[in-house]
Amino acid sequence: MQPKYLGLDDRSANYVLNASLREIPVLRDLRQEMASHESGGMQIAADQGQFMALLAKAIGAKKVLEVGVFTGYSSTVVALALPEDGKVTACDLSEEFTRRAQKTWADAGVADKVELLLGPGIDTLDRLIAEGKSYDLAFIDADKPSYPRYYEQCLTLLRPGGLLLIDNMLWGGKVADPEHQDHETVMFRDLTLKLRDDDRIDFSLLTVGDGVGMCRVRER
Repeated sequence: MQPKYLGLDDRSANYVLNASLREIPVLRDLRQEMASHESGGMQIAADQGQFMALLAKAIGAKKVLEVGVFTGYSSTVVALALPEDGKVTACDLSEEFTRRAQKTWADAGVADKVELLLGPGIDTLDRLIAEGKSYDLAFIDADKPSYPRYYEQCLTLLRPGGLLLIDNMLWGGKVADPEHQDHETVMFRDLTLKLRDDDRIDFSLLTVGDGVGMCRVRER
């Protein structure tokens, strides 16, 4: 049987946003600002952010780990979904982009729910592991060559039953084109197969945004 996927043209994509998106003005303004930014493609899609917030609520998440902050859209939309005592630990290397993220958090009223950790992601996650930290939900959207290492580190940091979301798994469609053999595309292919075959997790590859790998940590 042939797989059935609906390719969204601009009209259909706009319909999805107009018919379903619940977006506060702060995030709408950030999305519009980044639309013309040279690095704007690094920001997650608005419907993806709303889906992540729904997942956080569905599992009753209180402790969220984000690897890759950019200007704060994903951390803000998830922080808004957390209870008052919830916390997002946001890890990034860029002081420039995270300054904008801090403004987003403040404008959205969630600055007290977000802890920013600046530094190389691998080092930051190793430190959190050494400190015995545990999280309910983790999101990876950072430097692509480090994804396999981030995956292993996040599995260690997530509680049993916790969710891990990994962004950009379709890599603009390159993963499906055998002519693309660059390092990052090959990494995404290999990582996808690893997730499929990893008996430590339940796994689904979602066609949301640029592709999201959704993993549930099994009981250890």
